[in-house]
Amino acid sequence: MDTVLSSFETAVKFVTDWVALAFDTPYARSVVFGVPIKGHLLVEGLLLVVILFLMTQKSYKPPKRPLTKKEVDELCDEWVPEPLIPSITEEMKYEPPVLESAAGPHAVVNGIDVVNFTSANYLGLLGHDKLQESCTKALQKYGVGSCGPRGFYGTIDVHLDCEARIAKFLGTSDSILYSYGLSTMFSIIPAFCKKGDVVVVDEGVHWGIQNGLHLSRSTIIYFKHNDMKSLQSILENVTHENKRAKKVRRYIVVEAVYQNSGQIAPLDEIIKLKEQYRFRVILDESNSIGVLGSSGRGLTEHCKIPVEKIDIVSAAMGHALATEGGFCTGSARVIDHQRLSSSGYVFSASLPPYLASAAITAIDVLEENPNLITKLGENIASLHKGLSGVQGLEIVSDPKSPIIFLKLKNSTGFSKGDLQVLEDLADHLLEEHGVFVATSKRSILDKCKLPAGIRLYLSAGHTKTDLDKACEAFKQAAALILASQ
Repeated sequence: MDTVLSSFETAVKFVTDWVALAFDTPYARSVVFGVPIKGHLLVEGLLLVVILFLMTQKSYKPPKRPLTKKEVDELCDEWVPEPLIPSITEEMKYEPPVLESAAGPHAVVNGIDVVNFTSANYLGLLGHDKLQESCTKALQKYGVGSCGPRGFYGTIDVHLDCEARIAKFLGTSDSILYSYGLSTMFSIIPAFCKKGDVVVVDEGVHWGIQNGLHLSRSTIIYFKHNDMKSLQSILENVTHENKRAKKVRRYIVVEAVYQNSGQIAPLDEIIKLKEQYRFRVILDESNSIGVLGSSGRGLTEHCKIPVEKIDIVSAAMGHALATEGGFCTGSARVIDHQRLSSSGYVFSASLPPYLASAAITAIDVLEENPNLITKLGENIASLHKGLSGVQGLEIVSDPKSPIIFLKLKNSTGFSKGDLQVLEDLADHLLEEHGVFVATSKRSILDKCKLPAGIRLYLSAGHTKTDLDKACEAFKQAAALILASQ
């Protein structure tokens, strides 16, 4: 018994010495078992012993025997499956307006005739007699679709005619057609940009470009929206501070007219930077073809820059050309590369022949009626001037842009709050004034950091009465909805 008590007292004294040394108390001892040791070393040593002890312990393994019927039943009773879809919230109960007619300058929404500013029908060609006649003849000759990719049995003569017509119109060597407008950019970018390449891109680009960048697995660097100083700074850092960058492919990706702001890219400055730092340029002209330039050939004509200086030009045809699909145009080498390496071309069924025929006819109508571009420009200037003094709203788009983008002058401080105010304003315009506009609501996958706003698409088909009605409606609705902002 005396031996046990002596051992216990020794252990207590040993622990007391360790604690005293660890916390540097007045009772700290400088010697343990005759060896001088500092307090922090004792703590580290204790931790090391604990770690070694834990590492030597065997991990728990469930018994190898099969579960009994009772155990299986208990587990089944306890299991609660997660729902396939999240529970419905109040936000999900929102019912969007229902379009009941063609999306022309005027449309029927929820049974009411409204002035439509939600369709990018820039030249007013939707429902044009010549386009409808062209589609009818193509349907009678070719049927609805080709039912196969272009590389197999999906190529029809009208596809080749359309590609040649686009190349002739834009002054390039060749063109290639895509079946879906949105997939055009996120098929083109991965076809040229690979892992290890450097892509410098505007932070305001739309989701189709963002998706293409993600699929490319390239090194992505964003510059501030339409800020050439930010672009030059990034190009300088990429080329001069990274020796490896000189050995990889380098690209600049921009939109001619940005869908998320309505601003126009300063192409002349971009070309200067491109040539100075030896980058290639990929330009999305979806919102500028048929709009900018004296003959509607896009941003290159608007800035008086030869199209050959742009390495890759693409566009969706669902806007000014009033059809569907998309195209890429450029040198023959650029186009031939896509025919074997672009997923949207190789693996998708080809564009329905009647849509390719409609695109050819739309270009013909545009060349025969250059006054459509003039009328569109007049409508843009008129509405831009009429909305410039609306209470609580600020125009951020370019005066020549077919997209007029309005944002709140005084933000609520939260993007969701701003969007809710704008949606209330859009609903009031539709229900009380018969003016149909849309907010820039984005998917959670969209990485665009630009502020939310109301986006109005102008058309050559809008009359002066339509524009006056829209301006007056905005003034009244903003005075009511935004009075407290």
